Amino acid sequence: MSVVEEPLYPIAVLIDELKNDDIQLRLNSIRRLSTIARALGEERTRKELIPFLSENNDDDDEVLLAMAEELGVFIPYVGGVEHAHVLLPPLETLCTVEETCVREKAVESLCRIGSQMRENDLVDWFIPLVKRLAAGEWFTARVSACGLFHIAYPSAPEMLKTELRSIYNQLCQDDMPMVRRSAASNLGKFAATVESAHLKADIMQIFEDLTHDDQDSVRLLAVEGCATLGKLLEPQDCIAHILPIIVNFSQDKSWRVRYMVANQLYELCEAVGPEHTRTDLVPAYVRLLRDNEAEVRIAAAGKVTKFCRILSPELAIQHILPCVKELSSDSSQHVRSALASVIMGMAPVLGKDATIEQLLPIFLSLLKDEFPDVRLNIISKLDQVNQVIGIDLLSQSLLPAIVELAEDRHWRVRLAIIEYIPLLASQLGVGFFDDKLGALCMQWLQDKVYSIRDAAANNLKRLAEEFGPEWAMEHIIPQVLEMINNSHYLYRMTILRAISLLAPVMGSEITCSKLLPAVVNASKDRVPNIKFNVAKVLQSLVPIVDQSVVEKTIRPCLVELSEDPDVDVRYFANQGLQSIDHIMMSS
Repeated sequence: MSVVEEPLYPIAVLIDELKNDDIQLRLNSIRRLSTIARALGEERTRKELIPFLSENNDDDDEVLLAMAEELGVFIPYVGGVEHAHVLLPPLETLCTVEETCVREKAVESLCRIGSQMRENDLVDWFIPLVKRLAAGEWFTARVSACGLFHIAYPSAPEMLKTELRSIYNQLCQDDMPMVRRSAASNLGKFAATVESAHLKADIMQIFEDLTHDDQDSVRLLAVEGCATLGKLLEPQDCIAHILPIIVNFSQDKSWRVRYMVANQLYELCEAVGPEHTRTDLVPAYVRLLRDNEAEVRIAAAGKVTKFCRILSPELAIQHILPCVKELSSDSSQHVRSALASVIMGMAPVLGKDATIEQLLPIFLSLLKDEFPDVRLNIISKLDQVNQVIGIDLLSQSLLPAIVELAEDRHWRVRLAIIEYIPLLASQLGVGFFDDKLGALCMQWLQDKVYSIRDAAANNLKRLAEEFGPEWAMEHIIPQVLEMINNSHYLYRMTILRAISLLAPVMGSEITCSKLLPAVVNASKDRVPNIKFNVAKVLQSLVPIVDQSVVEKTIRPCLVELSEDPDVDVRYFANQGLQSIDHIMMSS
């Protein structure tokens, strides 16, 4: 907000509101701290507003969260970077509160301020703050301290650096699991700032201690550190220190830790390199794919394609494919769903022969899965397989299953098939499409579910765009016009929708000769919903047809509808007439 825009007179009111009993008023005032600061000026903000905020012992978390957020962008209001340190005391207080999201926001704001502070100010003000928090009596302060070391460390002189490493080590051995968790999750950021000599000596020792922690919540955060530290170390050190830890973690007694390994495995493979991935991590990954916990199998199944890309096709077929076959008939539908979402990507990795021989049967079994999400995930990725095995084989093997799904009892599956039809049509070509899928597209216009009927109307438009107006004139228009006399008004409404979508693709001539007469005829329908939809369609046809047709056919029809007993029909008819007048005036 510019100074001009913001009225400065109610500053006293805003400051009073900071002390008000009403939470909403305090919140509003906190969110407008920058306005107060601009009015007070930089010096008074430093000497009056910031001390006031430091002493503000508000007990509402929402107010404290807003304050933590505002202070993070407050450097310009206190006089720039040289005065940034005055913002530290209120944020230090916020780092010790009980509510986690307030502490996290305060740490985020401190990091933002610290990254802009001058080096000597960091040593004089920021590092002492980190040390105070790390020595805090209450665990909340120590939890917050862990997130600040990566900002404090690079500017510290050598003596202080040694002290900071020692303090971080103590935090990693803290009595409170929450503190150790925070130390584990921030270790990667801290390690990235530590010199390589100390990285191997001190940080790796800290990390190894965390990997043996008795709390699984600490160990699973250490898993994340494996990939980060692996990228910081030399390849040989990574293999010596990180690889054994990953292999142990993949057999950890806690499923949550194994789940984290399964989730992070691809990143861990990048850290140790392809050779050791093949020798050491493939067996670990196979174990995870066969884990007795469904959650672990879900995470591992979701990484199957990424993992295969690192391996040679032979290794993937030898080690991973047997597990994929087992997972495709897993007892958990969520495992099958996770596998279905990525398995299509294996086709380009394994090549044509292996895809035909090994993967196609798995695709088919997943396409016939009883759980709709599994089927959906396969349908939506068919193009990846088409690129590998070609359309002929795809149509012979998978098309019967697709046709079956087009009549699936779950409407979302039918919807996915409809949305996939134009892509399938462009791949199959017009002849094949007419033969196998043309009838389906018409059938969907009379589905019981509105979303399907609407998608089917859109589908006809996209097919007309794909195959051209001549094809549409022969294969779509006659059947659409036949359906406009359906006894059910909802189906008649769908046809009107289809006509409004097809008209721009078909062009003026066909619209005038074939589509417009059908719409005008529908204006005599006994159902008001049909009649006001006719008015809407006629309005959409005005830009497509000639002016003479508008005057001779569309306007009289709308005039007639504008005198209808039904209020909605009259409203939309008048809308259409206004639209015609507007177009006439502008032309």
